[in-house]
Order: sequence, then structure tokens, then C-alpha cells
Amino acid sequence: MSRIDRIFARDAKVLVAYLCVGDPSVEESVELARTCLRAGADVLELGVPFSDPTADGPVIARASQRAIANGGGLAATLRAARAIRAEAPDAGIVLFGYYNPLFVRGEARAAAEAAEAGVDALLVVDLPLEDGAALRKAAFERGVGTVPLLAPTSRADRVAATRQIAAGGGVPFVYYVSVTGVTGTAALQAGEAGARASELKAQIGRPVVVGFGIDSRDKARAAARQADGVVVGTALVRAIQQGPTPAARRAAVENLIRELRAGADEARTC
Repeated sequence: MSRIDRIFARDAKVLVAYLCVGDPSVEESVELARTCLRAGADVLELGVPFSDPTADGPVIARASQRAIANGGGLAATLRAARAIRAEAPDAGIVLFGYYNPLFVRGEARAAAEAAEAGVDALLVVDLPLEDGAALRKAAFERGVGTVPLLAPTSRADRVAATRQIAAGGGVPFVYYVSVTGVTGTAALQAGEAGARASELKAQIGRPVVVGFGIDSRDKARAAARQADGVVVGTALVRAIQQGPTPAARRAAVENLIRELRAGADEARTC
């Protein structure tokens, strides 16, 4: 079993935490990742900042701009992953981003460097399933998984294609984009999203987590009742953005992760 497989095999809901690496600095992103893990996150999504983050709302888009200005990018995110892995051998680490930086680096090289850095899986927001075979193969050959995304608008044929890919191995979990829109939306119906995640799990045979709009204990609990886990992104980035000092940012991150951890844990008894 892979590290992420072992995490989902536990008798607990999985909490995934997204960080835009480089905001406010690469070094502080590493420390904030450590804070997330200590506070109860199971899997880290290390966001590679990108100049045109089309799936992200204004909070993460601005974080990407700041991160790039501070030296963030694919190489810096891989360095951060390596530093985190050295201290957290059992944590799940997902490299989260857009296809262009991987394409420019070369798919085989990017997959090899991700494996060397201790990355467990790649999540490429804007790479359609139909176009991702080469990257999936390069990653799989190096023991790195790939995380597909599905949305409320995903048709039956897209679900079937995801099931076929998952059957071949290398899919640690599926990310259910719970709303038709960008990150940071307030329109999430968390219970409905969790129910859809449960349906997708039955169809695909892999764990399914709910992301986009998880920003409170109540939403984490509602979504995780039927989903395998939840993802926090925009709320975490916003907490970091609003912190005036490193200590304040660490405290805000810890409080938010503990709140969502509590909600996810409560979902097991609801």
C-alpha cells in the first residue's frame, strides 16, 4: 500500500490541506505545512503557484501572484516537499497545480523529481483525462499516483473513464469539485456534495474527497458524513494572508485545521 492508501485505510475521515507554496515565502510554507500536520491534517496539497490559475478564485489567485514574486514555482515546491518529507515520513503529499510547468520541465523529468522529493501523487487541475496518459504513465513508473477530478457537471462517460483509469492502479483518491465554479465559493451544499462523493466512490472503487467551499467545522462534518474526507484550501490561504506575523499565521492555521479536524471526526458518529 502507498502512504495515501494507508491513510485512507484508517478508521477516520481524511483531512486534506492546501497551501500555495511561496506565500508568504517558501520557507514559511514549509513551517505552515508542519503546523497543518501537527494540528490534524493527513494529506498536504502543495500548490505550485501559477500565473494563470483558472480554477482558483481571487484569494488563491492573489496568493499565486505573491508566491511567484517571492520565488515560488515548481522547483521551489519540490524543495518544500523534500523538506517536509524528511520530517513527516507518513504524511500524504500531493503536488497540486497546472500542466504548463510540468510540460515545460518535461513529464518524465517532473515525475522523477516528484518521486525523489517524496511526493505521493500529482493533481493537475487543467489536464483532461483524455490528454493525461503520458503523464500518468511517467508518474506510475516512478511510484507516483495521479488524482483525477470530477464535478457536478461530469457526465457518465467521464465517470466511467475515471473508473477505467483507477482500475489500472495509481489513483490514490478522487477529488470531487463540489461546485460549478472556482475555489472559494460560498454556495456549497456540503451534505449534498458528500452524498455525491459516496455515489462516485461506489462507481469508481476509490476513496473520494470533497473540495471547494469547505471552510467551517459544520461544512466539514456535513460533507464527511458520506465522503471519505474533505479538502480545505481558500479558507487556509485566507487565514495565512490575514496573519500579520509568522506566529499569528501559524496560530490561525492551527486553529482552522483543528476546527475542521473536529468536524470531520464528528462526521463518523453522525
